[in-house]
Amino acid sequence: MIRYLTNRLLYTLPVVWLVVSVVFLLIHLVPGDPVLQMLGEGAPGADVAAARHAYGLDQPLGKQYFEYWKGVLHGNLGPSIRFNQSVSTLILQRYPYTLQLTIAALVVAILLAVPAGARSARRRNLWDDRVLSVVSLFGLSFPNFALGPILILFFAIKLGLLPVSGSGTFAHLVLPAITMGGALAAILTRMVRTSMLEELSQDYIRTARAKGVSENTVVYRHALRNALIPVVTVLGLQFGALLAGAIVTETIFSWPGIGRLTIQAISNRDYYLVQGCILAIGLTYVAVNFLTDFVYSLANPRIRQ
Repeated sequence: MIRYLTNRLLYTLPVVWLVVSVVFLLIHLVPGDPVLQMLGEGAPGADVAAARHAYGLDQPLGKQYFEYWKGVLHGNLGPSIRFNQSVSTLILQRYPYTLQLTIAALVVAILLAVPAGARSARRRNLWDDRVLSVVSLFGLSFPNFALGPILILFFAIKLGLLPVSGSGTFAHLVLPAITMGGALAAILTRMVRTSMLEELSQDYIRTARAKGVSENTVVYRHALRNALIPVVTVLGLQFGALLAGAIVTETIFSWPGIGRLTIQAISNRDYYLVQGCILAIGLTYVAVNFLTDFVYSLANPRIRQ
């Protein structure tokens, strides 16, 4: 296991280097002068030169790259123009909210998808299987920016059961988590169904049934346990999609996470803050993929071999 984790960690290091390098180049790939974008086209030349010197943009590209890596390693991602704070401080303040929302969306997706996928496979080609297939297809076709406002109109405004926006209590988390977890639940339902159908056709399932084991034990204890192994990989890959979807969801529900902070940074032309937010999301995605490999190796010992 230690050897396997060491190899995976070595494979992860080039990805981390690539993510940091691409994020660094963002400010240099933006059309026009980023300093003029921040200060405005009518800014005096002296102010532009001073700002370029303050942010190190008047230095050679190689030295800027070295200083950026130095700042990343020391947790210094530069200052935010709009909020007049360090980018690292802002990200540390907002990151727990995004992580909380993403985990809640994962929980919603798992609670909906696993029972639905298992029942769909168990009742293959029957009416409930067809209904679940239609519902999952509908969930795949419904985007977050449409589902969120509908949930707000029905549950918050019409029924008054949940708050419209903001954070602070469990009730504030419900609607954003359902909005983000709905599409993922549709994907996982199809994955669980397909994997369950494959497991239910295996010899060990027929043997268990021949021994007189109850159908519930065969389906939920034997087949479902092995069927969830490939689902773990999908969960890890979809975690990045949830982080990307958080940008839209957090804006709809005024959730104070990194996604909403990214939109605010783009609107305010706060390039260093945009860099920091994208870097945080990218590194989180890399870390989750590494964790997924570890969990997958625990669930399937053949991977370690």
